[in-house]
Parts: sequence; structure tokens; C-alpha cells
Amino acid sequence: MPEPDPTDELYPPYVAYVRPWSRETGPITRPTPTPPPTPAPKQSSHVATGAVAFISAVVGAIAVVGLLALLGLFSDDTTEAAAPAVAEPVASTVVREVTTEIVTNPAEAGAAEAIAIKVVPSVVTVEVGDLQGDTLTLTGSGSGVILEDGYIVTNHHVIDGATRSRIVLQDGRTYDAEIIGSDAWTDLAVLKVDIAGLTPIDFGSTEDLTIGRMAVAVGNPLGQEGGASLTVGVISALSRTVIFDSDTALYGMLQTDAPITSGSSGGALVDENGKLIGITAAIGVSQAGAEGIGYAIPVELVERVTNEIIQTGTVKHGFIGIVGTNYVADAEDGALVPAGAEITDLWPDYSAAGDAGFAPGDAIVEVNGVRVTTMEDLVVQLRLFHVGDEIVLTADRDGTPFRAPVILDERPEDSPPPTDEESPGDG
Repeated sequence: MPEPDPTDELYPPYVAYVRPWSRETGPITRPTPTPPPTPAPKQSSHVATGAVAFISAVVGAIAVVGLLALLGLFSDDTTEAAAPAVAEPVASTVVREVTTEIVTNPAEAGAAEAIAIKVVPSVVTVEVGDLQGDTLTLTGSGSGVILEDGYIVTNHHVIDGATRSRIVLQDGRTYDAEIIGSDAWTDLAVLKVDIAGLTPIDFGSTEDLTIGRMAVAVGNPLGQEGGASLTVGVISALSRTVIFDSDTALYGMLQTDAPITSGSSGGALVDENGKLIGITAAIGVSQAGAEGIGYAIPVELVERVTNEIIQTGTVKHGFIGIVGTNYVADAEDGALVPAGAEITDLWPDYSAAGDAGFAPGDAIVEVNGVRVTTMEDLVVQLRLFHVGDEIVLTADRDGTPFRAPVILDERPEDSPPPTDEESPGDG
């Protein structure tokens, strides 16, 4: 099932393009750090905070005294001052010193520290290369996240083309790893090490994830010695389509501003509770360089794909046998509204959707009750299911709902789809 063509009219030119962090082209070298130059001492031009506070207190006291005098609470008459203690009670005024201090967010700082304690032991450095004789020549590195039973998830592009791999734990221990399998369509891969005592990551969910929620990226940028590092940000956007080139696209990606860089690919994106919500895979760049935009593969897809790789060594993707495009409806106020995935053609020879009664012109609007507004949404939902699963599709057919069960076929890897100039993809 070929992926969307970014030259299509539905994909306007991007100011920024996206790329995964690919393997290095030569052996990894670790440069010797150079200590930073000692900065020249600066002479402060500001008045000390204590002095400002003292002057403020004095001025405030003078103002209070003046106010009390205007109210007649002070008198020069010594006779009245000597009167017996039967006068009305006199209110007392306390003047406090004003101070200024910078307050950080202890909750966020404490959360990041707690997340580091919990998550860092579950993140490893992945080193890949070629074995020449008895020598492993490293050609690149990335990150990985520990699953149950010694399995480790990373990106497909981290291990793509490598014949050998190994993992480095946070404490520096290094082990050879077996590549169990990988999937280019979702950019995920699974490694295996036969050692005990590893700390598996806790899985979270993106179901209730909202923009602005705390997001923490844990990986090993630049393949540095010393293990994983942690960066803090938020969820910037949901369900992004990330196009690497004309042949590779990822759908339903999480976007974050937590800094991600080379070597972080395959690392963990976790929520405020330290639970996995995604595997970091790519960043957005422009001519000016990195733009503070990182992308992660949602945890639900990670779980589905890694489980299948562990069980079978490969991944098969569901296919309903259609060619489609984005369906846009007209709102009452004249706006154009994304409203579904329109079937423009059925796959020749076989089509599970066609067999179920769906036809060109139908706009698929739900998959198992989950709303679908674009062709990309449809692909995201289909990839959460296995070949052979039965799903229920709902379509808008000339304003009338049409619903039917569909059994997913296997995606044909090599067959070209029917051509359609307006089609961004097939499913």
C-alpha cells in the first residue's frame, strides 16, 4: 500500500521538512570536551535587593505615620496625653519589610526528578555496525526502551542496514543484542538481550492526552558516554503526519517541544507520571536548523507492532482494498469542513470493503465507533488492528449512514494501487 505523495495538492509545500536521525556514515568517535573559558567578572549596576527593601520599608513607615497624623491620632497637647487610661482603644499598625525573590516551580522540578529516577533505568543506548572478523565497526547509534523479558524497542531507521547491534545500559554495561525484526511502515524495531534484572518501562496511553500536557523525552543524544539524558516540554500537537521523503510517511504522530536530537531516536516520550506515551522518531528542521519540533510514535501503535514482531518476527498491516482521498463537506456558514475518507476507487481483484458493500463515493466516517475525518485518520486506525481482525466501518452515503463489518486483508507490499491524481493514499 503506497504511502501519500507529498507532491499531491493535498500536501502543500512545507516551510520545514522532517527527517529521522539516520545512522552515521563512519565509526563513532567521542571528542574530548574542551573546558569553557572563565568569564570576566561583571560589575553589577543594580541596587542590592536588601537595600531596596530597607528603603521601601522606611518610605512606607513615613507614609503610615503621615496618614495617622492626618487622622488626628497624634497630638501636641500634653494634657490630653496624660489623661487616664479610659480612652478608646488605639489600633496598632505593623509595617513589614518588603522583599523580592525569584520563585521557581518546585512541582515541575520535582516531577522531572521523579520521572528521571523512574524512567532513566529503562532507556538504553543502541549501537549498530558491521562485524569484520572479530571486530565490530560501529556505524551509528540511537536509543532504545526496555520492554518485558529483555526485549527492547527502537526505531527501524536506527538499525536499518546493520548486521550487528549492542545495547549499553545506564551503568555502562554493554551487551550484544539480537535484532528480532523491524517495520519500515511504522519505523519500529525490536532487539533482544538475554540478561536478567532489567527495568521495563511502564506503558501509558494517549487516549486522554491533550495539548499542553507535560511531556518528557529520555534518550541518549549524540551517543554520549554516561547514558541517557532527560529534557522537559509539553505536548505541542496531536495526530501529525510526518513525511520523510516521497516514499515514507508516519501518521498520527505526537508533537512535542521537549528537545530531541541525533541519537535520541528510539528513546522514550513519557507523561507526567513517567509512563510511556511514545517512541521518539524525528524532528522538524528548516534551512535555519532544528525548530524545536519533535515527533513520537504513539504508544498504542508501539504496543501493537512490537507485540507482533516479538511473536512472529515481522509485521503485517491491515488492508481494506480502497483508494481514497479526504472528503470535505460544506458547513452552513460556508466553511469547508474535513468530514471523512472518501472512497475514490476499489482495489482491483480483491477488496474487503467492496465485498462488504462499500463503493466509490462513500465517505468513511468511523472505524469501530472512532471518528475519522481524513484519509490519514483512517490509516492510523487501520494500523492498530491485525490482519484477520473484523472491524466495523461506517460511511456517509449521500447523507445516509451505511455501516458494515469488514475483515482486514493483508496489505499487498509490491502491488501498485490504481492511479488517482487526487488520491493521497490507500488503505
